[in-house]
Amino acid sequence: MQTRFPDAVRATAQGAAVERIVRKCVHCGFCNVTCPTFQIRRDELDGPRGRIYQIKDAIETGVVAPSLRTHLDRCLTCRACETTCPAGVEYGRVLDYGREVAEKALPRGAGERLVRWGLRQVLPHAGRFSALLGLGRRVRPLLPAGLKSLIPGVRAAGPRPTTRHARRMLLLAGCVQDALDPRINAATARVLDRLGIQLDVIAGAGCCGAISHHLTAQDEALDFMRRNIDAWWPQLEAGAEAIVVTASGCAVQVKDYGRLLAHDPAYADRARKIADSARDLSQVLAAQDLSALTPAPGAPRRIAFQSPCTLQHGQRLGGVVEGLLRGAGFELTPVADGHLCCGAAGTYALLQRELSDDLRGRKLASLAAGAPQLIVTANIGCLSHLQGKAPVPVRHWIELFDPAA
Repeated sequence: MQTRFPDAVRATAQGAAVERIVRKCVHCGFCNVTCPTFQIRRDELDGPRGRIYQIKDAIETGVVAPSLRTHLDRCLTCRACETTCPAGVEYGRVLDYGREVAEKALPRGAGERLVRWGLRQVLPHAGRFSALLGLGRRVRPLLPAGLKSLIPGVRAAGPRPTTRHARRMLLLAGCVQDALDPRINAATARVLDRLGIQLDVIAGAGCCGAISHHLTAQDEALDFMRRNIDAWWPQLEAGAEAIVVTASGCAVQVKDYGRLLAHDPAYADRARKIADSARDLSQVLAAQDLSALTPAPGAPRRIAFQSPCTLQHGQRLGGVVEGLLRGAGFELTPVADGHLCCGAAGTYALLQRELSDDLRGRKLASLAAGAPQLIVTANIGCLSHLQGKAPVPVRHWIELFDPAA
């Protein structure tokens, strides 16, 4: 794609990188075939190619139309287009830049700003979110059905291992996951304990920064990243093998710390090493001798796996969890259009309810078609979004190996 970016844009590292990426686009349109919003709306402007054109035009002309932000807001950032693109266009980076351009040129109205600020003040902060969720659970019987589906019931975490091992890894506890489903991280600790790995949560580490990042609060996102780096760095220097991330959405973010903080001389080197140390939970298990690992007692055998976009497109780990489950003897039911997003996408399910609900309905129809006993996934956002309407229970896949199940 031919570009005419202004010199002022090309003079910045981010602007120059975006121009290089945009020039890779060959107009083929393969991205639209795998874009969830294009599949629903059938509008070129709501597909990756159309969004790239709109961002390019805004940068080159300096004119940012209000419609640009509308079409960018509708994007799930699922990055299925990146997996499909034959030219290797890093659409996610162009999208992030385009959203910054739109936010600076067209400030949102007071109502939108308040909602987005509120999400950023609650979701990344575990204590605040837990308190609000607890209140929601108390008044849940009084709520309409639509709101009830957003508030999960309480699940017991179960005992955490106390055995010390020579091998040690760090766990990103996350911000909302332990409140929504504390059993995930506890089950992970129990499974790794059986494999001779100690899993530690480090005080001071918290939200990965993804929520602020995707709500275009970049400085805030970077502060979350720096806080995690400060917490984890001494532990890695002391011999911790890796940073284990049980939510695939958080794993994508942590693995990108090196690029996102490359401009910060005080953190660039550590950020790169932290990113290199981050492992999705599926990667950790795939690298171990699993001969001592058996399915949880009474675990259903017929399973539908919903592969999160952040796992298969963001991290390019499609097939890893499926291989672990098949290797353990689970039967995986076929899931049509498994590459398409379920509609969760972080805060998308709250800010784009109509599109999100449509995508969830389509995903659940595909997951249920094979009559599974259980749906499993690898991201807390997908899990929470799907379980509100799912015909069978939805769980994190690690629970299928939890000895305490």
